Amino acid sequence: MARIAGVNIPTQKRIEIALSYIFGIGRKRALDICAQANVPVGKRVHQLSEEEVIRIRELIDRDYVVEGDLRREVAVNIKTKMDLGMYQGLRHRRRLPVRGQRTHTNARTRKGKAVAIAGKKTTTK
Repeated sequence: MARIAGVNIPTQKRIEIALSYIFGIGRKRALDICAQANVPVGKRVHQLSEEEVIRIRELIDRDYVVEGDLRREVAVNIKTKMDLGMYQGLRHRRRLPVRGQRTHTNARTRKGKAVAIAGKKTTTK
């Protein structure tokens, strides 16, 4: 099993898919990394030579911010917005959607399970 950027990437998957298991690397960036490291995209991880794995590992360590460093950077950015009292920071603090989504209905992922309010429904005659 290849270990890149502190993540065990799956050995049976194609390299472009396997690299996307690393936080901060998606399909596009994985394709770019393969091109820069001169690794054929169609190869599976278990077919890679040790030299190719080392080239990919060095390229990611040198040129990209991934995994722990990226998570830390994102957390610091959110904390900064909260400390400055920016609108996005307030939304984070209240655990509401940050990017302009509606909250009248939906937003259950952010807000949690719906809580029933006693006496809210009024009967009309």
